[in-house]
Amino acid sequence: MESAARGLSQAGYGNLVLAQVAADAGYSRGALYHQFKGKEELVLAALDWVFATWNREVGTLVEREPDPVGALLAMARGHAVFCRRDIARMALALRLEFSGQDHPVGRAVEAGYALLVADCEARIEAGRASGTIPPGQPAHALALAFVGALEGVVVSLAGQAPYDEVLAERAAAGVLGIRP
Repeated sequence: MESAARGLSQAGYGNLVLAQVAADAGYSRGALYHQFKGKEELVLAALDWVFATWNREVGTLVEREPDPVGALLAMARGHAVFCRRDIARMALALRLEFSGQDHPVGRAVEAGYALLVADCEARIEAGRASGTIPPGQPAHALALAFVGALEGVVVSLAGQAPYDEVLAERAAAGVLGIRP
């Protein structure tokens, strides 16, 4: 899965070469096709693996924070650290590549993105209810801006640790209208 995710992060779906994915993973191309019917099935499995890895590495940090603001800021920091890995751009690359297309991979990416936005929206609403996030734009719009700002910072600051983590938190806080 990691080899496929790395290839997708670097080359995208259209340019992914299954023989290279197999070789990078220590498999023959035939062995890869024994496990997956084709590129689409492999990519969907790799996408599930990346989402599960993100949940394990970042989601657990978020869930440890009882305060909605603390959880959102933990998400920003954790996402920045996660994106230091060479697999992290996979979902973003696929989202851009399949934008506006009706394709199983595109639908899977959008479904994962929608879950993330919905989680952020619920935390924003909880923060507003507790008074830790000020009123303003609709929670859904704010959640979209939060995720977009976070992605923009980590992509722009790739390879610039620890600034990526610090500035991801600041950008997240700025979108939320709070101080970190």
